[in-house]
Amino acid sequence: MNSSRDIHHGAAKFSLGGVVATPGALSALQQFNIKPVQLFNRHCGGDWGELDPEDAKANEQALKHGGRLMSSYKLSEECKIWIITEADRSSSCLLLPEEY
Repeated sequence: MNSSRDIHHGAAKFSLGGVVATPGALSALQQFNIKPVQLFNRHCGGDWGELDPEDAKANEQALKHGGRLMSSYKLSEECKIWIITEADRSSSCLLLPEEY
């Protein structure tokens, strides 16, 4: 995935920039029949998924003052996936935690 043309920006709280995904993340999403755009839409809408309160608060501060944004979504009990948007909003990456 290397295009943001399918991502709906109507309720977006920030720009995703260039959108990329690792092969491992794409494979996991395929296994659970989830489209990458579904998670990117949640992320840019401010749904951070399963983050602890401190990380969610850091995201809210980053929205106001700049900084990296991160979401974590649980695909199953054994599998989670992250989205990280760079502080300058130049790009967003969908990846597995072990690929970080």
